[in-house]
Amino acid sequence: MPYKTIELSVAGPVTTLRMNRPDVMNAMDAALLEDMLEATEATVADPDCRVIVVTGAGRAFCSGGDISTGLETVNGEGTLDQQAARLRRFMRISELLYTTDKVTVAAINGACAGAGLSVACACDFRLAADNAKFATAFQNVGVSGDFGISWLLPRIVGPAPARQLMLDPKTLNAEQAHAIGLVGEVHPASELTDAVEALVGRLLSRTTLSLGYGKLNLAETFDLSFADHMDREARRHAECCRSTEAKCAASAFFERRAPKPAGA
Repeated sequence: MPYKTIELSVAGPVTTLRMNRPDVMNAMDAALLEDMLEATEATVADPDCRVIVVTGAGRAFCSGGDISTGLETVNGEGTLDQQAARLRRFMRISELLYTTDKVTVAAINGACAGAGLSVACACDFRLAADNAKFATAFQNVGVSGDFGISWLLPRIVGPAPARQLMLDPKTLNAEQAHAIGLVGEVHPASELTDAVEALVGRLLSRTTLSLGYGKLNLAETFDLSFADHMDREARRHAECCRSTEAKCAASAFFERRAPKPAGA
């Protein structure tokens, strides 16, 4: 379906969600969040999708919440509980990107701040253009942070750097973000699309089950004891070994030939 504030494009097993308010650096207002949530829910539920790419139009990935008309605009009117519930509903965007068994990629083409950084952190991979800038920014406008940033960021860069970034916000350039592990790759802006396509191509050469289970194993790392984690890890690994996709991938590896994309 058509959206007013995002562009959704499907190319086989790859769906791209592009935030499209370039005149305000893709700042999140209620309309964008409604579109983004609906598109993310639909994409996660699509059985034909294997990889989700999130990016922004113009010179920004996403500059965060649109506070041009006040801090509470996105949350709407009502009691504190009603506002919190409305915000929590929008925050499912991060939750869906993090928990889906599809692989998620943030193609960070420019400014990435506030809730925009939160959404990027919810993705499995973060590739950045060399002119991208990063900031948590929440404390700059007197708020504590949303869209999962305080849960995600310590798991990406570590507790101490996360505290510094969250409580004393500084703007990082792409190389600084790469140095602390906030992004995995930095590319010249003109080459970012090619780099994302190359990564997606590698991901699509893997089996659907192994990627989904591998992602789930990693997501559960901090929530289970070592023994409980190994119980689940063993079962998932054994299930992969029984799959036709894995048998074909193993044969290709042993025979030193390129594997067929999953589903081919």
